[in-house]
Amino acid sequence: MRAVIVANGDLQTNPRLQRIWQEAELRIAADGGARHARLQLERAPHVVIGDMDSLDGETRAWLEANNVEMLQYPRAKDETDLELAILLARERGATETLILGASGGRADQWLANVMLLTRSPNVKLTDATTEMWMGTGNEQIEGHAGDVISLIPLDPTVTGITTTGLEYPLRGETLERGSTRGISNVMLGERAGVRWNAGTLLLVHLIS
Repeated sequence: MRAVIVANGDLQTNPRLQRIWQEAELRIAADGGARHARLQLERAPHVVIGDMDSLDGETRAWLEANNVEMLQYPRAKDETDLELAILLARERGATETLILGASGGRADQWLANVMLLTRSPNVKLTDATTEMWMGTGNEQIEGHAGDVISLIPLDPTVTGITTTGLEYPLRGETLERGSTRGISNVMLGERAGVRWNAGTLLLVHLIS
């Protein structure tokens, strides 16, 4: 089951994101992300989760009119609203989760959102032009010729990296944390592959 979460970061009106949201089997708004659901995504979530401190009155009334489930937590809690939404998606059976509206705003929250991926298999952050996720060790990427793919090691080393379908190939090589060698590779066609032996690798796909 695919779940889509909308967070309370930056989100622009975009047909691709609207389609992703509207076709989701489970739609979750993380607190103020419900306002994005109303204004940019144009369809109500199934559930809103968080401390509800970012809900404006108009959005709250819209949620109530659409009989949206509300799961309220205290402001003093150990998780962000987005982390609670990810946990809820997993609890409700999601096998794939996309997160919209997780970028922008405070730098610490944005970095924390990216690092949530290290604890969240099968979860992607996506916006109109970018997708990012933690790889499993064997990734097949679909896109278009000219799309940019960046490989960012989060462990001290990521070893045995081999790529296919990219302009600058890696052949059983190692990337070290802090190195920019894996940045800004380019897809040669509609598919590319990245596989590696060990280590945690963040993949970023800039969609053309």
